Amino acid sequence: MRLVTIRTANGTRAGRVDGGRVVELDATDVGALLARPDWAEFAGADGGAASRALDDADLAPVVPWPSKIICLGLNYASHIKEMGHELPRYPTLFAKFPGTLIGARDAIQLPRVSEQVDWEVELGLVIGRRARNVSVEEAPAAIAGYTVVNDVSVRDYQRRTSQFLSGKIFERTTPVGPAVVTLDELPDGGADLVVRCEVDGELMQESRTSDLLFGPAEIISYVSEIITLEPGDLIATGTPAGVGAARTPPVWLRAGQVVRTVVEGVGECVNRCEPPPASG
Repeated sequence: MRLVTIRTANGTRAGRVDGGRVVELDATDVGALLARPDWAEFAGADGGAASRALDDADLAPVVPWPSKIICLGLNYASHIKEMGHELPRYPTLFAKFPGTLIGARDAIQLPRVSEQVDWEVELGLVIGRRARNVSVEEAPAAIAGYTVVNDVSVRDYQRRTSQFLSGKIFERTTPVGPAVVTLDELPDGGADLVVRCEVDGELMQESRTSDLLFGPAEIISYVSEIITLEPGDLIATGTPAGVGAARTPPVWLRAGQVVRTVVEGVGECVNRCEPPPASG
């Protein structure tokens, strides 16, 4: 099953992708849908009040208002090496906030205060049931599905202190989508997916999710020791090698460039970089 959140004249609405169409569901967004204990049965059975062509749909962040956005840094050995760090013993966690999120076709808003804006393709996990102190074996049952995340990062702000947060939470910088895809739709249940990032058609990153140091089940188990994961929560699992900051000389995103981030079988986000508005 593929679930999306679309913008309509009456607000956002959850939808199920059937072929090339989006069937609207009786929920304001995918996060609200996942709050139902019977979300899978409900989404599969509900015929919806309307449908529209997927290509014409205005895609919102697939979970617009997650209660938590947990991100991992340094989770691919190749990226850890290019950034000059040691392999971690435990997952390196930081957070984002809903105001950073944009849809799969929305513009990335470049900040006024920095020219060091970088790309990071990531596999996203969307939580489908409450999880607290779950084992690695129990953790997969908490996953509603996978999505695509581009953890766009403002590197000079990220490096101002030992904490990543300030470089990760700029408004309207983080594409999430296009859909939440349940694992039964993915090759081998999503165990080994290609992740890829292109900028203006040039390949910048390519790896496989089997190369994650901490896989989805390990991440969920670890995070659930710290805080309760709720339906609709989003976890970004980390990025592979190939970021702009690690190149010689460094390469940064510029206004007008188009970033395409892909997770095999899940979909793609295609986002143009735009300067900030004149005011606001």
